[in-house]
Amino acid sequence: MVEVFKTDVYEQEISLAIVQTLLQHFPGNEINFDLEDCDRILRIEGENILCERIKEVLHEAGYQCEVLD
Repeated sequence: MVEVFKTDVYEQEISLAIVQTLLQHFPGNEINFDLEDCDRILRIEGENILCERIKEVLHEAGYQCEVLD
């Protein structure tokens, strides 16, 4: 399963911290940001991806996140 999210994360350092936090919630998944994309893409590949929890993690860090269709 692959989920792609639009975010407002702009800084590489912040994106790395968010990836580490998400990996704690979703171990074994492949998680990365594409900050060069205009939508500041967050891509998660793996099992048991909970979109609402991902949105909560980013919101708790002070960022917005929405699923891209």
